Amino acid sequence: MDAFTAGLLHRIRTTESDLTRARETGDDFLADVEQSELDDLLRLAAEHGVETGVGTGVTTV
Repeated sequence: MDAFTAGLLHRIRTTESDLTRARETGDDFLADVEQSELDDLLRLAAEHGVETGVGTGVTTV
C-alpha cells in the first residue's frame, strides 16, 4: 500500500469515528461538518480507485 492510500484510509477511519462521536453527543453542526469531510474523502478515494469498504465495517484496499 502506498503512502497516499494509507493516509487516505487513515483519514476516512478517523473521520468516521469523529462523525459517530458527534452524532452520539448530539452535536448536529459537527456531525454535518464531519459528514461533509467524509463525503469528500470518499469521493477522492473513488476517483483514485481506492476501495474503502465504508458501510461494511471493514476498510480494505
